Amino acid sequence: MNRVKILDERRDFITYGNDPKTIIKCESNSVSGAVSQRACVYCGARVVLNPITDAFHIVHGPIGCASYTWDIRGSLSSGSDLYRNSFSTDLSEKDIVFGGEKKLAAAIDEVAQKHSPRVIFVYATCIVGVIGDDVEAVCRQAEKKYNIRVIPVKSPGFSGNKSYGYKMACDAIMNLISPHKNRSKIKGINILGDFNLAGEMWIIQNYMKIIGIDVVSTITGDASYETIIKAPSAQLNIVQCAGSMTYLAKRMEQEMNIPFIKISFFGVEDTSSSLLRIAQAVGNEENIEKAEKFIKQEEERLKVFENKYRKSLEGKKAAIYVGGGFKAISLIRQFKSMGIETVLVGTQTGRPEEYELIRKLVGENTVILDDANPAELEAFIKEKGADILVGGVKERPLAYKLGVAFCDHNHERKHALAGYDGTINFIKEINLSINSPVWEYV
Repeated sequence: MNRVKILDERRDFITYGNDPKTIIKCESNSVSGAVSQRACVYCGARVVLNPITDAFHIVHGPIGCASYTWDIRGSLSSGSDLYRNSFSTDLSEKDIVFGGEKKLAAAIDEVAQKHSPRVIFVYATCIVGVIGDDVEAVCRQAEKKYNIRVIPVKSPGFSGNKSYGYKMACDAIMNLISPHKNRSKIKGINILGDFNLAGEMWIIQNYMKIIGIDVVSTITGDASYETIIKAPSAQLNIVQCAGSMTYLAKRMEQEMNIPFIKISFFGVEDTSSSLLRIAQAVGNEENIEKAEKFIKQEEERLKVFENKYRKSLEGKKAAIYVGGGFKAISLIRQFKSMGIETVLVGTQTGRPEEYELIRKLVGENTVILDDANPAELEAFIKEKGADILVGGVKERPLAYKLGVAFCDHNHERKHALAGYDGTINFIKEINLSINSPVWEYV
């Protein structure tokens, strides 16, 4: 365990694979001074709510907070592109001294009068948490004044970590849909935790159409005010991003009697399993037969495709550092089917049960780590001799600095990686990245 020098405070967050005696520490705040790759509470909240296409997002704080999260999602819209805009109260030193409530009220007035929105989310950032503006009171007054939903999102960055930001976003969604919780049930599902990156929600919806399952609401990819408030009428919630949406799914189960299952549409194995489980959960025999037929057809197609690339990929080593545990699990399975060994795997918001499953899927010498910093990632990538790093925008420069191939699997990407077609895109990208002739010159 001491092969790489690490901070004493970080030892409990790092282990080597498949050791049942070691319980990895997770779901904790980042170690001070470690320059964690994890984002703040506000960012966690914003990335969940941002894809709601007709929502207005007012960031109550300095302009830097709004610019930090401006258009950061690769989410696509079938309707309005309004969500790509950022609105900020742009708090200054004077506002910090005398308070920013009047400035926030004026910002809401301007948005309401110019744009006639259905819903406004107001994010309380770090500065607001320090000076104590009563954001909830301002939002209540605005709701009465304009007869629209104005929902506060308590997200000062210092109040926790990215996972806590997910929770605050889920509370805001519950605030939005709770007045509609008595809607009559209809046969159909809500898709939670897919943000329509590069149109992935449309891929999933098309699969549901093929097997005959109706999609009631999508939360939050390609969502709108009108579609989200229909969510209480669904029979089942399916949760794609467990890190961001399990809390919402549990609240909807308790308060609206909607059960949920965790699924994943990354990789052939998980996509097939998810389709069959959904058909079995809410469908009839016909839906199950359609699902089985479609799965068989796509698996045969993908098997032929994978075999074309196996020779050029087999024996390679992969490092994974992504947001949630379920995505990491899917990626491990994907790489295994391609003949690639996962030698390092970490997440920003993984849960104990997810790390336990990861431990069972990887080799005994695989490094498993929670909430890593760049120094740790660099050291372990070198130690393990990884050929490719799968991560997000913050990890890309690190990979290229080390002369290692890179695959963007984060929310900024512009190419679909979900479902069977997404698997084809993933395999092509991994092959192009690992086997690029550029590495001969590095």
